[in-house]
Amino acid sequence: MNEETWGTIPLLHIVENENEQKEVPVVVFFHGFTSAKEHNLHYAYNLAKKGMRVLLPDAHLHGVREENLDEAELSLRFWEIVITSIEELGIVRNELTSRNLLSSAKIGVAGTSMGGITTLGALKMYEWIDAAAVMMGAAGFVELAKAQIKQFESEGFKLPVTKNEREKLFTDLAVFDITKNQSVLNQRPLFFWHGKNDPVVPYKPTYKFYQAVKADYAAVPDRLSFVTDKYASHAVTRSGMLASVNWLASHLNE
Repeated sequence: MNEETWGTIPLLHIVENENEQKEVPVVVFFHGFTSAKEHNLHYAYNLAKKGMRVLLPDAHLHGVREENLDEAELSLRFWEIVITSIEELGIVRNELTSRNLLSSAKIGVAGTSMGGITTLGALKMYEWIDAAAVMMGAAGFVELAKAQIKQFESEGFKLPVTKNEREKLFTDLAVFDITKNQSVLNQRPLFFWHGKNDPVVPYKPTYKFYQAVKADYAAVPDRLSFVTDKYASHAVTRSGMLASVNWLASHLNE
């Protein structure tokens, strides 16, 4: 395990010693809101044991990039953080290519919560992603942003944005919103895990998206999976973590 900086992106680079210079499958794993790269080492350990290279970046304003913002201030910049991570994924991929670590290997993307949301946005933007695992993520960026704003206002919090700025946010987010063009998935392997009692990222919209794309995977049903935990809230169980690891390994090691 090495702590590195690729461009301006601090990340943890985890790979078995014998695979360090080889072109083995890569997983870029995005952490959740207010978390940091090292909080997902259990995913990285299990993925690396299955022969993969794992990159855990710190998101914008998180981990070693934090700027001492409180949670409310950070919440107002949530979508800035997500979009920055999507853009930085392209930088990470270019760096892998320049290091001769990717030309014959597949690349997967995964994440929990905000990281799962980032993963779905990345699938919209990059056709070169070979497989993805989304834990507690949401596909509908515009729908989620509207729900977040509604929640803020219901709690008596006055958002420092004008009506025009709000509409611009929705327009900008629509570019990254995979529900606006689900065909870009192109039958790529996609795994979901979500707790039915999640109070942070609602279960129903994510499951609805899964149901909406099922027909697109009719010819390759083994490439789409949704694991529901009937009792879980906003925390991935060990069995959920292992299921996501096994999914990525099975599709990236093909």
